[in-house]
Amino acid sequence: MTAIQQAFDAQLATSLRLRQSTLAERKDKIRKLRDAMLAYHDEIVQAGWDDFRKPAAEVDLTEVLPVVAEANDALRQLGKWMKPVGVWPSRMMIGTKGYMQYEPKGRCLIISPWNYPVNLSLGPLVSAIAAGNTVIIKPSEMTPAASKVIAKIVAEVFTPDEVTVIEGDAPVSTALLELPFDHIFFTGSPAIGKVVMAAAAKHLTSVTLELGGKSPTIVDESADLTLAAKNILWAKFTNNGQTCIAPDHIYVHAKVKDAFVAACQEALKSVYGAQPQSSDSLARVVNERHTGRVQALLDDAVARGATVLAGGQVDAADRFIAPTLLGGIPADAKIMSEEIFGPLLPIIEYTDLDQVIARINAEPKPLALYIWSRTEDNVRKVMTQTTSGGACINHCVVQFLHGNLPFGGVNNSGIGSGHGHHGFKAFSHERAVVRTRIMLAKMFFPPYTPFTRKLIKLFLKTV
Repeated sequence: MTAIQQAFDAQLATSLRLRQSTLAERKDKIRKLRDAMLAYHDEIVQAGWDDFRKPAAEVDLTEVLPVVAEANDALRQLGKWMKPVGVWPSRMMIGTKGYMQYEPKGRCLIISPWNYPVNLSLGPLVSAIAAGNTVIIKPSEMTPAASKVIAKIVAEVFTPDEVTVIEGDAPVSTALLELPFDHIFFTGSPAIGKVVMAAAAKHLTSVTLELGGKSPTIVDESADLTLAAKNILWAKFTNNGQTCIAPDHIYVHAKVKDAFVAACQEALKSVYGAQPQSSDSLARVVNERHTGRVQALLDDAVARGATVLAGGQVDAADRFIAPTLLGGIPADAKIMSEEIFGPLLPIIEYTDLDQVIARINAEPKPLALYIWSRTEDNVRKVMTQTTSGGACINHCVVQFLHGNLPFGGVNNSGIGSGHGHHGFKAFSHERAVVRTRIMLAKMFFPPYTPFTRKLIKLFLKTV
């Protein structure tokens, strides 16, 4: 028996016991997890530097703060979430009481990505614990420093039969996916999401898939260009563009394109300076392979006629690619069809908003969509004629931080959602319960008489 199978089997008895876990027991675990994160704060910051050369402030904002907020929100509201939810009886169910009872799904698997390894491992863990489950976490092998500190935190708070971390590369993930988990929570690319879903289907395991895609941004002629430039560039170049909900490309109205590009160029200089490679506010690409992949997108775009409007410098040995703005990109450039996931930002001129909407709708449904406009008709048109996992109007990426909103994709960008109450429900089974008060259904028991038929006909008219 492999260590993976042993870890899975060890959680069976605990998962059954946790069906009766109390509010106090779950809150105690969440509180201990939060406190352990704060106790290991310095190690988390160091791991961010070791894996990405990520600035400490960025680690706090993107790795630590979201998990602490998730934990505190669960501590405040878990009592309400766990309560059965009563429903009014339908006309067919007069004489009964109906309610939904939230139950743990059981043994769960969390497969987390490399771009925000602590956040996207421990954030879903808060939801899984709130719902009363056991968990195996498989962090990414591409961020070994973060994986190490995640394992330390989990080992300090939980016994292995409750929560355990299993590290390793793709074969480890494959072995885990062969097991009949009760729920799988995966964050990663659409391509791997399809693999996870296919594996889960063999056991009819439920899944939450938080994927990605090419999230479009629209800047119309009425937008506050200075604010839009600063906000979009912050959202794009945080973590050096390695963010699933980062703006992937921008459609800018022709009337304001030059002014917007100038505002972006000025914003880049003010944030990262004339030598961005020396900036202490810019992380690195995760490894040399991904550096090469992003550089290939840049080289292909330029070779096909794109113009570098800012940035463009590459130092592969340092895993450095400067925050780069691109214009005049031909439709057949690879950067227009592949998710960038790096510090390249295409800027596309438009004159007809309907054509932009048609282009967005012709592509797979994105994880996020952003519109910058002070024209309500334009906002309304975009929001009613497109779809995406989430959206922001005159802001970017903050939908992830809104604990009372579901975070997730749609179709190619994801299935299901997490965060807050929605994360609790993702790891819970909503059990439908009917309790009889007056047994009216006996009127329809056989033998079927003419009176029974009359009753049925009456119900057909009134239900």
